[in-house]
Amino acid sequence: MLRYLVDPANAITTAGLLFSSIALYLALAGRLDLSVAAALWAVLADHLDGVVAGRTRNRSADTAKMGKSLDGFGDIIYGALLPAIILVQVNAASPLSFVIATALVLAGTIRLSYFANFGKSEDGRFLGVPLSYDIPLLAALFLARPLFEPATFLLIADVGFLALAIAHIASIRVPSPNRLMYLAITLFALSASIALAQRGCL
Repeated sequence: MLRYLVDPANAITTAGLLFSSIALYLALAGRLDLSVAAALWAVLADHLDGVVAGRTRNRSADTAKMGKSLDGFGDIIYGALLPAIILVQVNAASPLSFVIATALVLAGTIRLSYFANFGKSEDGRFLGVPLSYDIPLLAALFLARPLFEPATFLLIADVGFLALAIAHIASIRVPSPNRLMYLAITLFALSASIALAQRGCL
């Protein structure tokens, strides 16, 4: 089964899974800024693997199938499980954080199951907000954290991610990112990861 990882796109997806694992470890260790910084690299891998897959010639159907499964597991880890753990950490494992974390994981799993079976709508849009939005939004929130009082930060984080969990499974149509959007996400992920890593190492 490891031979399928030799494929360039699947190798990038696997690298994203490694970054997700690092981010999970850092989150559980309480190094939240570093955790989000590592998770942003998982986001970059998630965006890049699809581009590489589309440009890889003579890619077998089995390799593509393996890549699709890997990508789905990567999405649930960095897009739902990791934000859930970080929210539990910043809330000191409060009962409310349990509710929000559970909502994120359930909504993420339901959304990915739907997408795996039905894909995008006929007009090329996503049904519900993709999980790939979670970490960039979390990064923006952490970058702005020094501007808020702790109680205000927690309120924004809790309400924001509870709303995001609902948006993941809501009947709203979200356009697929275009090249400009991909470029903006890439530049933000790179700059935000550097800023958060520097803060986390202080």
